[in-house]
Amino acid sequence: MSDVSNCYYIFPINKLRELVIPWVFNELISSALVITALQLDSRNVTVGNLFIAIKGHKTDGRLYIKHAIKNGAVAVLLESTNNDNFLAQNIVNNVSSCVPIINFYKLNQAVSSIAGRFYGHPSRNLNLIGVTGTNGKTTISHLLANWVELLGEKSAVMGTIGYGMIGSMCVSNCTTFSAIDTQRILNQFIQSGIKFVAMEVSSHGLDQYRVDALYFDVAIFSNLTSDHLDYHGDINKYIMAKWRLFSELCVTNYVINVDDYIGYEWLSYLPNSVAVTIQDNLPKFWKGEWIKLVKANYFVYGTDVFFHSSWGNGIIRSQLLGECNVSNLLLALGALLVLGYPLMVLLSIADQLKPICGRLEKFKSFNKPTIIVDYAHTPDALEKILRFLGAQLCKKGKLWCVFGCGGNRDKLKRSRMGIVAERYSDYVVITDDNPRTENSQSIIDDIILKIKHSEKITIIKNRVQAIETAICQADSNDFILIAGKGHESYQIVGNDYLKYSDQDIVRNILENFIT
Repeated sequence: MSDVSNCYYIFPINKLRELVIPWVFNELISSALVITALQLDSRNVTVGNLFIAIKGHKTDGRLYIKHAIKNGAVAVLLESTNNDNFLAQNIVNNVSSCVPIINFYKLNQAVSSIAGRFYGHPSRNLNLIGVTGTNGKTTISHLLANWVELLGEKSAVMGTIGYGMIGSMCVSNCTTFSAIDTQRILNQFIQSGIKFVAMEVSSHGLDQYRVDALYFDVAIFSNLTSDHLDYHGDINKYIMAKWRLFSELCVTNYVINVDDYIGYEWLSYLPNSVAVTIQDNLPKFWKGEWIKLVKANYFVYGTDVFFHSSWGNGIIRSQLLGECNVSNLLLALGALLVLGYPLMVLLSIADQLKPICGRLEKFKSFNKPTIIVDYAHTPDALEKILRFLGAQLCKKGKLWCVFGCGGNRDKLKRSRMGIVAERYSDYVVITDDNPRTENSQSIIDDIILKIKHSEKITIIKNRVQAIETAICQADSNDFILIAGKGHESYQIVGNDYLKYSDQDIVRNILENFIT
């Protein structure tokens, strides 16, 4: 396996002049000025901090320089580009302070490097795996960390569910953290003896340069389907954001799902790759390492995955459900194999890998339907799960789907998700899913826009009532997919985060039936 024990130590840099010297040389910056922390949010600034003022996607941090200085910032880095130097200079002129304010060209692209220098580039001293794709990031990253943990090594994850060691994670409200938080958390991991980190890498994080100064031992590509077009604008920009991880960042090895047409295309540009397929889709030109599914046996309690590979043949006996998790398991396996972990050792403990919270998570009570809670919030993810449940598990009963779509997000996918739910489910209950500031009924109207068989559809805006209705009306042989929220512990209504959990609702309903 990859050994990080001999990695050289890079000393953190906390003096401002030395910290920024690769980009800015200014003799007026005191060589003795020490920085205690880096901050992007003026509200978090305390005495001794460096405030990094950049124009964000929603908020322009440059407008809060006065507030940062008032809170104790000892210096400010001010983002400037060719188009807004005048604005930047006006901001500086309006701040009366002896605190140095340093103009920094394209600062947003350098924050990851600055934070890396400040924290001693922690990613160079651990095995860092980056996982990107529309679906599967959370599952793959948790599988990786769990697998390594079962081998007795301290490991951690960073992503949608949170960050830290599995079982003691801190909650997160984003998939990819800010450039500063990413370097800070990786540094904390090293201080606590963690040497293996699996990180979800989102298209937003890549587009905003948040992971640019990281050193990845492996980058994994799971798949790519339409999503986040409210942010990227079109599918091509979304694809190019993902491609940055494989074309512009520092990565040693790649693991690519070649069943996805994007992955198949990218493979020819990435010679240091492991090609993974569950559809016998290995390119004829491929001479590198590979993993190929032979067959998968699906059960209500898990999956047996038979495969051939460059490292030998084997069987993964897993507690995880679903065809998508066959791909996820093989992608995770490929990453560990390329790092040098022994195949047979990995297979011997695979049956101990834990199902991931809110990812095809199963609930079953005597004489009640089988309930699956999943984060599926794209047409592709919803279709794959419904098709799997209908074809492999729900053979004696009816298939229900309870779902909604998020407000103030990609509207184009709503009607497509409605079509998918109608096509692959016997009954559909449409409900709320983080409506935010958008009118709940308008979201539902978008979902049902192209539905043809309205007799299948029930609309219940209250999500608790929607779930309760499905469970009460379903037979014991039926399966109910509750999709969209997965691990989330809140419902966003307006600008408020209200305490809510699909899992808790399901447990409470099933317990009430028992009592």
